Amino acid sequence: MSHARTRTRWRLALTATTLLAASFLVPPPVNAAPANATSVGTAAGDVTDYAITVDPTSTGATIDDTMYGVFFEDINRAADGGLYAELVQNRSFEYSTADNGSYTPLTSWATTGTAATADDDGRLNARNRTYLALGADSSVTNSGYNSGISVEEGKTYDFSVWARTDGSSALTVTLQDADGELAQARRITARGGWAKYTARLTGTRTSAAGRLTVASGSPAALDMISLVPRDTYKGHGLREDLARKIAALDPAFVRFPGGCLVNTGSMKGYDEESGWERRRAYQWKDTIGPVEQRATNANFWGYNQSYGLGYYEYFQFSEDIGAMPLPVVPALVTGCGQNQAVDDDALLKRHIQDTLDLIEFANGPVTSEWGKKRARMGHPKPFRLTHLAVGNEENLPNEYFERFKQFRAAIDEKYPDITVVSNSGPDDSGSTFDTAWKLNREANVDMVDEHYYNSPQWFLQNNDRYDSYDRNGPKVFLGEYASQGNAFKNALSEAAFMTGLERNADVVKLASYAPLLANEDYVQWRPDLIWFNNHASWNSANYEVQKLFMRNVGDRVVPSRATGTPSVSGPITGAVGLSTWATSAAYDEVRVTGADGRELLADDFSGDASQWTHTGGGSWSVQDGQYVQSDEAAENTMVSAGDPAWHDYDVHVKATKKAGKEGFLVAFGVKDTGNYYWWNLGGWNNTQSAVEQAVDGGKSTLISKAGSIGTGRAYDIDIKVRGRQVTLLLDGQEWGSFTDDKPAEPFRQVVTKDQKTGDLIVKVVNAQAADARTAVDLGSAKVRARASATTLAAAPDAVNTETDTAVAPVTSTFSGVARKFTYTFPANSVTFLRIKKG
Repeated sequence: MSHARTRTRWRLALTATTLLAASFLVPPPVNAAPANATSVGTAAGDVTDYAITVDPTSTGATIDDTMYGVFFEDINRAADGGLYAELVQNRSFEYSTADNGSYTPLTSWATTGTAATADDDGRLNARNRTYLALGADSSVTNSGYNSGISVEEGKTYDFSVWARTDGSSALTVTLQDADGELAQARRITARGGWAKYTARLTGTRTSAAGRLTVASGSPAALDMISLVPRDTYKGHGLREDLARKIAALDPAFVRFPGGCLVNTGSMKGYDEESGWERRRAYQWKDTIGPVEQRATNANFWGYNQSYGLGYYEYFQFSEDIGAMPLPVVPALVTGCGQNQAVDDDALLKRHIQDTLDLIEFANGPVTSEWGKKRARMGHPKPFRLTHLAVGNEENLPNEYFERFKQFRAAIDEKYPDITVVSNSGPDDSGSTFDTAWKLNREANVDMVDEHYYNSPQWFLQNNDRYDSYDRNGPKVFLGEYASQGNAFKNALSEAAFMTGLERNADVVKLASYAPLLANEDYVQWRPDLIWFNNHASWNSANYEVQKLFMRNVGDRVVPSRATGTPSVSGPITGAVGLSTWATSAAYDEVRVTGADGRELLADDFSGDASQWTHTGGGSWSVQDGQYVQSDEAAENTMVSAGDPAWHDYDVHVKATKKAGKEGFLVAFGVKDTGNYYWWNLGGWNNTQSAVEQAVDGGKSTLISKAGSIGTGRAYDIDIKVRGRQVTLLLDGQEWGSFTDDKPAEPFRQVVTKDQKTGDLIVKVVNAQAADARTAVDLGSAKVRARASATTLAAAPDAVNTETDTAVAPVTSTFSGVARKFTYTFPANSVTFLRIKKG
């Protein structure tokens, strides 16, 4: 997830499921097949819409076996309440307002009798600060996650609690829902100082609304109240269905633990010196050893993370699914909107040493300090760590790179075989991206991590993104990417883009969709690959595309080419608009003039604002001859005026920031609430400006520069639209220009070869509403007549849910393969043909 983590990412999180726009606006080919066309061979002389020509005699890029993987970040309750199988929420009473303003140590607990949390010297240990003091004949009940604790009839659940009593106390453990008992009650006798007590409960009924209660006959101190299913993935404490879905992808690597968890908050430790700082960056040493001794932390995404799922478990899970572990460590430059360089040399050296210790923990012999700790946790054999990333989406490239170089030097000196991964910031382009890539190239970095979340149209337009990358420069790790939605049209656009990743496999060495998991009741970010609640999980349409590519990668690209889709692009058309984001601003002197000099709109707000339609949030009113948006918290407050058919015009606006975090949003080419361009001045917490294009709600950045907007001064903003060329002026000086004429090609393909089987794998994406009859020329390849065809085809708006799998693969046999044959690729489809060697 996922999902960039600057304000752009927050905007996307607020956007509803988006549409595929451009690909469905492209006119179908002149000879488009009827909607009911089937995927069968036809005579070579038949008219076709497309042609794919394969050259099996040429050698394409080698595809590394690490090409596709997954990225796990604790967002959307992906860990606690998700992959980590613990069923009790807030099991150690460590929830705090530092995690979430609504939290208390008793969040998700209900008590009867006398019960209070305590933070004193009677605690379980120094790193587990809070415990529950339960009076005689009192109880405490946990409500779990979602609708409650999920229990299955006949399944076994392991209960445990740490307890301390002055004498002895009888503890009664019950599991029930509103209809009664879900498991036979258990009695435990606790005596003396802190000790761990266990019991086994067996479900007598199935329910997703269970409640776990611990009652005490005498005063007792309780901590670490836990209930875990006996059946977890390979017995390693992870939720079975979620782990199996991840494993079913057959990912080559697991990137973890973040994400914004890595580069936000304090870089200090969880100790007395820091005042037991809760808002910390994820630091691996906090997450190993006995769970009751692991530190707690405030999660960047607004909740608590227990670290029950920690570095050892990440390494173990990677091994269990046959994937390469790829951890990310802090670089001591914060990001995700915080954007500060930590200037503390001693702290930097400590983190560098922590990173060296991490490599020893993963790979060191049992005789080493950290290898011994790994062995004591149950894994004497090394985890075979080969790649490690320093930092995540840092928006201060120079400061980041100064620190990165120190990490890399220390790692290279002690562990020269480790590939150290850098990054290029939070976006796919712009000044941060350009500066970061320049520094990476100059320093001959091995691999650079790119992240971007863009509209489906962007993914259709940028299939060629890596065609022009330097073949001798740093390799690319596409660590986070997704289009903005979980409908099939989003998955189609990602599939089209992935054909370009494979074609450029000599540059792009690793790629992972993000985020991976989302609990439907705790969503901070969307889209997501796998959705779940407390009792069920389901695959998104995007998951099905990722699985199809991951399980059919091939070892080498076979050069091929395809004809394109004819399309005609007219001029940029649309009305104009004004908006703000977490900012109060005043607008005046709005003028729109046609290219012929004719006045289309003029408003100095000396009267009312009747020409404007308010479609966003916020509070607009005419004040002292200006149009003012006064709500400093409101996001996307759009008002618009004019004719959606306008084209070739000049826009002038005078804008003044009154208060708030950002600057102005001046829109043009406004068709409706989801389709427009806007010049975002002072965005991203007033750090940069950009032109963004929204297509059916999903945004992409077309041009961006660093810069900020001052409060209280008036700016003259001018936008000139001519055809598809746009020029932007700020205070009379040209700020930038762009031409939006890149085609969103809906027909994409790539061909790879499986060296082991000899199969040619022809991968075709047809992201349009018409079937595509295609002439396929395999050149001199010797092939069998029968091929396996796996197809994902669905309505563009189809979304998989808990109860409806609208997007699922269908595999059939196609018997018409020859050196030259015709195949009809269904409308809105992804098709993989595995063609056997003859």
